[in-house]
Amino acid sequence: MSASAPAPTPTTGKLGRLGAFCARHSVWVIVVWLVLLVGALAGRHIVDPTFSNQITLSGSQSATGADLLTASDPTAAAPNGLVVFHTGSGTVADKQSAVDSTLTDLKGLPHVTAVSTPVTSSNGQTAYTTVSFDVQLKTLGNDYTDQLDKATAPARSAGLGVAYGGTFDQITTPKANDLASELVGVGVALVILLLVFGSVLAAVMPLVCALVSVGVGIGVVGIVAGTLTFATAAPTLSTMLGLGVGIDYALFLTTRFRQELMDGHPPVEAVSRTTAKSGHAVLFAATTVAVALLGLYASGLSFVGKLGLAATIAVVITGTASITLVPAALGLVGNHIDRYTVRRHPVAESSGDSDDWHKYAELISRHPITFLTAGVTLLVVFAIPLFSMRLGHVDDGASPPDNTSRIAFDWISQAQGPGFGPGANGPMTVVVNVQHASASTSQVSDDVTKGLQNTPDIARFTAVKPTQDGKLLLSTVYPADVPQAASTGGVFNALTGRTLPDALKGTGAPSYVTGTTASQFDFRDTIKDRLPIIIAIVLAAAFLLLMTVFRSIVIPVKAVILNLLTTGASYGILVAVFQWGWGSSVLGISQKVPIESYVPMMMFAIVFGLSMDYEIFLISRISESWNKTQDNTRSVGAGLSTTGRVISSAAFIMTAVFLSFTASPTVVVKMLALGLAVSVVLDATVVRLLLVPSTMFLMGRANWWFPRRLDRVLPRVHM
Repeated sequence: MSASAPAPTPTTGKLGRLGAFCARHSVWVIVVWLVLLVGALAGRHIVDPTFSNQITLSGSQSATGADLLTASDPTAAAPNGLVVFHTGSGTVADKQSAVDSTLTDLKGLPHVTAVSTPVTSSNGQTAYTTVSFDVQLKTLGNDYTDQLDKATAPARSAGLGVAYGGTFDQITTPKANDLASELVGVGVALVILLLVFGSVLAAVMPLVCALVSVGVGIGVVGIVAGTLTFATAAPTLSTMLGLGVGIDYALFLTTRFRQELMDGHPPVEAVSRTTAKSGHAVLFAATTVAVALLGLYASGLSFVGKLGLAATIAVVITGTASITLVPAALGLVGNHIDRYTVRRHPVAESSGDSDDWHKYAELISRHPITFLTAGVTLLVVFAIPLFSMRLGHVDDGASPPDNTSRIAFDWISQAQGPGFGPGANGPMTVVVNVQHASASTSQVSDDVTKGLQNTPDIARFTAVKPTQDGKLLLSTVYPADVPQAASTGGVFNALTGRTLPDALKGTGAPSYVTGTTASQFDFRDTIKDRLPIIIAIVLAAAFLLLMTVFRSIVIPVKAVILNLLTTGASYGILVAVFQWGWGSSVLGISQKVPIESYVPMMMFAIVFGLSMDYEIFLISRISESWNKTQDNTRSVGAGLSTTGRVISSAAFIMTAVFLSFTASPTVVVKMLALGLAVSVVLDATVVRLLLVPSTMFLMGRANWWFPRRLDRVLPRVHM
């Protein structure tokens, strides 16, 4: 070490010692992670997990109706899918022998219990048969599609078009393959890292570490999916989130490491100091995201909770890699990290006390109210569309045009006749339990019939008839529009809220509306009821964590308010793009769609966690300077200066990663990807550059007010 270099500082703390250990044994640590990568991916391949969007809501009115129907008439409640035939010239009946052969072959497939007589449209060009099963379709796996194709080969050979609709999408939906999106995101991240660091090794290393941790995460999620059924979006969400935070965490650590080297510390000590300092911030950031995601289980909805679990697995593994694999890689490259450069003078964290960030901080200190007003106004304007948000389920009509579910959906929607039309893709079954009714079955049937006749937006309904055991009355209701239409939601609300209760008043016969479409509306309503619970839990957890770390009441209160504004603005932009259709064609969506029911809940947890990440890194540096100088203006300037380059770069990278996933064919993934990208942009610009500095200046010393009693009770967590 040169005479001018600072004397070695003994490293204290578990993270510092862990970083030093990984740096000294870098090869072994890297080998362990590579073994984990191979093992996780091999385990996923062996398990061959299945993913499904099937939603079950125990105790809901739709689930209760389905249980009654299963007990009374198992064949009517059996899992089923639609095989749709179509011809552009002539009629399906012209190829009757081929259709008959296909029906025979379908009856011979494993787990098939019945194949119905085809229902034919009025012009004869479209027909479909209902194929019933003795198991849930999701258990059959994607490979079952090959058997369907083989069974329907006679119809195809005769020139008929064949597509699979209804709940067949549980097996026909291809496994998530977003490799192209991942490559685009990684490519953009590499360019940004090269521009930021000016060094090839410094740019490549965060990417490689992130990719390894994401690979392990994907493997573990797949292994867990062998026991728990995750939604089809789970692997993509895990990859997207793991890649985004993985690159960012490695970027923060690499930036700090290079600064430690520039300050004259030898490599192993630089790694130790890096993990001892920035490692705490990384762990806290990962913990914040994980807590927010696991909080989704408080909704009581296993479908949403398991999505949060899948994303949490990715974040936890990424966080673990950040404090082990990244230090090992840094220790391996050591002083050679800037050996291959793309510019003459690579830089790290700060340019000094008189750089542009300090000048910007001084500008805000002179006009804090102006900057605060501008930032809040911008977020409020973006949030305006939020007040017209309509939750629902995005139906198959929004799938890619070449998707078999979309083809079947369009053929049925565009045809005419009983069992066809837009509403035929979303029928609802009315179930009336007459076992203990005080009125006669015929009277109840007449009352229900009159009620259905007077309900708007119903295209048609079948006669209200009893089941074979006489315990239930059934009718299939076909809405006038597609399942995702607002009017279809209105039909469900009318049936459950007015039509059936009014028709059955005084009869003692309870009623239910069941079926796939009805269960999706029940899911929507449950989400609405439980979203406030999730918001309260996430806010409380975030407040407690921030208060404990920064020993302040004011800072967590501001953070909660600012993040609520950011989330609201992100929601507003989602509504404008997907529900209003502003620019949705750019994302490959040809129609306006509702916001998928669980997206706001997922987004709130993820956005809140990610937003906290940037604020944690910024405020921790402001706090570090404040503890040394007690100068608010200088501390804010120091915080912006030391984190300005790295947070801006991290935000660019995460935005690029998220936006790359908008190319996914799945609309829900597009929603999550765009919403997360928008939130990152807003947080890294409006919140970090306008709202946080202006509120820090306005509050002054009050930022750091903390009751002494709380200070003694709460544990100390060092950043």
